[in-house]
Amino acid sequence: MDKELHRIASTCIIYKDGKFLLLQRSFEKKAFPGKWTVPGGGLSIDDYINTPKTTSEHWYYAVETSLRREIKEEAGIEVGELKYLCDMTFIRSDNIPVVILSFHASYKSGEVTLDKDSINYIWATYEEVKNYDLIEGLLNEIKMVDEHL
Repeated sequence: MDKELHRIASTCIIYKDGKFLLLQRSFEKKAFPGKWTVPGGGLSIDDYINTPKTTSEHWYYAVETSLRREIKEEAGIEVGELKYLCDMTFIRSDNIPVVILSFHASYKSGEVTLDKDSINYIWATYEEVKNYDLIEGLLNEIKMVDEHL
């Protein structure tokens, strides 16, 4: 394992009218099949490389661009301001370290439309969320957002 390389991903806990958006992963997925989660995914070089640099040498907001793209692809909706919640790190089965940046945001517009990676969705209160088979740690993150709101 190269100790200098990490995969960077982000997720977003989206809320509307006191409820949180959950997506159920397809049973065909290798990781966490059938589990309930929130929109998110990995940062890709395509999220910034073909756009103008923000400064002469750098791109700002690549993670935000990536997360907004993932939300649109996975759920078909737009969100308001992305607010940082926490981060989590784990080692994937292929020994690649992954850093996940978790954000939260209010629903802005659009109708939920799922991509091929998800089979179901629900808007649920924090109390209702407890009844779903969530990816480990997600309930605590939703609790943090619920308490913040």
